[in-house]
Amino acid sequence: MPTAIALRHVHFEDLGIIEPVLGTAGYGVEYLDVADGPGRIADLDPDLLIVLGAPVGALDDDIHPWLAEERELLRHRLAVDAPTLGICLGAQLMAVAAGGALTSGEASEIGYAPIELTDQGRSSVLRHLDGVPVLHWHGDRFTTPSRAVRLARTEAADQAFSIGPRILGLQFHVEAEPSHIERWLIGHAHELAAHDVSPVQIRQDAERYSTRLGSAARQMIQEWVSGL
Repeated sequence: MPTAIALRHVHFEDLGIIEPVLGTAGYGVEYLDVADGPGRIADLDPDLLIVLGAPVGALDDDIHPWLAEERELLRHRLAVDAPTLGICLGAQLMAVAAGGALTSGEASEIGYAPIELTDQGRSSVLRHLDGVPVLHWHGDRFTTPSRAVRLARTEAADQAFSIGPRILGLQFHVEAEPSHIERWLIGHAHELAAHDVSPVQIRQDAERYSTRLGSAARQMIQEWVSGL
């Protein structure tokens, strides 16, 4: 059985929608909580690696030393073209590992909104999300690496890139289960208050888009995984 390992930074930001898709595709799914695994991250060699999000800066090594281990692991996986998915912080770490840049604190997006697909994005697995509001929750932004193909953007930031069919970075949260949005609202309560974002609006949007977004996200992940 192939193994998928998810690097998790905070418990409420888990695989969500993605986990049952992986199970159906025949993957055994494991989590490694990065704070509990210092010294173990760089040696991981799963069939599929997913690096999840967190409310931390991708270059804050002095505060979170495991970030350097994650970037080193990602550099290795990029070099050998090993199947890897980065989400939010994970995509930022992947972008830096691939030679892209990171800008801190200038592109805050929180809430549900659609992404704009590039021409390449419309012919990729992201086409399932065309016109579908997805969950954005980030303050930093990456610049798509020169070796990568930009697949999606918003006015504030690049939103997705790929390096071949096996490496995918997503700034937005395709994994976030709308029915579990309350965990996010509680876990990020301070951030919501700091940016004057209404939790009521996010809660309403999660309910409004739940069926459509859930279906589109599952189709997207199913297609990507089937092509690995």
